[in-house]
Amino acid sequence: MKFKDYYATLGVERSATQDEIKKAYRKLARKYHPDVSKLPDAEARFKDINEANEVLHDPEKRAAYDQMGSQYRAGQDFQPPPDWDAGFEFRGRGDDAGAAPDFDASDFFEALFGRQARQAGGRARAARQASGEDHHAKVLIDLEDAYRAAQRSIALRVPVVDPQGHVVLEERHLDVNIPKGIRAGQHLRLAGQGGPGFGGAPNGDLFLEIEFNPHPRYRVDGKDVYLDLPLAPWEAALGATVDVPTPEGEVQLTVPPGSAAGRKLRLKGKGIPSQPPGDLYAVLSIALPPADTPRAREAYAAMAKAFDGFHPRP
Repeated sequence: MKFKDYYATLGVERSATQDEIKKAYRKLARKYHPDVSKLPDAEARFKDINEANEVLHDPEKRAAYDQMGSQYRAGQDFQPPPDWDAGFEFRGRGDDAGAAPDFDASDFFEALFGRQARQAGGRARAARQASGEDHHAKVLIDLEDAYRAAQRSIALRVPVVDPQGHVVLEERHLDVNIPKGIRAGQHLRLAGQGGPGFGGAPNGDLFLEIEFNPHPRYRVDGKDVYLDLPLAPWEAALGATVDVPTPEGEVQLTVPPGSAAGRKLRLKGKGIPSQPPGDLYAVLSIALPPADTPRAREAYAAMAKAFDGFHPRP
């Protein structure tokens, strides 16, 4: 996937005000509209101009795009980093379906704003209502918080337009109760923490989409948790009882004799708490002792003789 420089598409500087972006878009849209322009690439250019405007005219999308994309050049190979949009507060609940019917987004756009882009319908509906608009944001928590419950202070970046017409980020902090058993992809609803109401009507709600911080030891799939468990060759061959770390503390696991690398051993109910709870899977690997002493090399030589008929690559 190639990175798209939306500022270059509209011919404006990154420091452009929202009014300057609007003027540049209108000028280019008139020039390249397929019903008006005779240029052979008018339709493609018009699509690119619409896509650039879809991002840059919206303070939320523009702030997120600037945060992530300032280090890239147009045409450069690009892959969005995982959870690149965490901590940004967007309008809408984050589960709106469908973009504007006349907007044909590129793969690059969808990779960045596949969820946040779906807010046009929700905004239009909210404008006709007195109650405040709902907001949403993705937040990252530690896996251990889902096991034990926790209270965490989170910081959200809120894009706003300053009096000079520039998009700036304001930060607000919230104390959030993380319930035991929450899973990635679930939402926490904070009542009254969304957009302000009008004429005394209640504020909207804030929906926090939960994701887990990368963990040095565990991987998460739904409510199941996985970890790699290295074994000595004799533990895998002869069987053993070993200590296994879990987010709730160490437990003992019986390794059956003849266990091969890649085998998954289940610790029932040791995944994320739920009804029923998830499981924890220990994925076995074989850790070889180094042959860095004469005694160790002799041991390996003896093993080679003992298993003379063994062929690891049949």
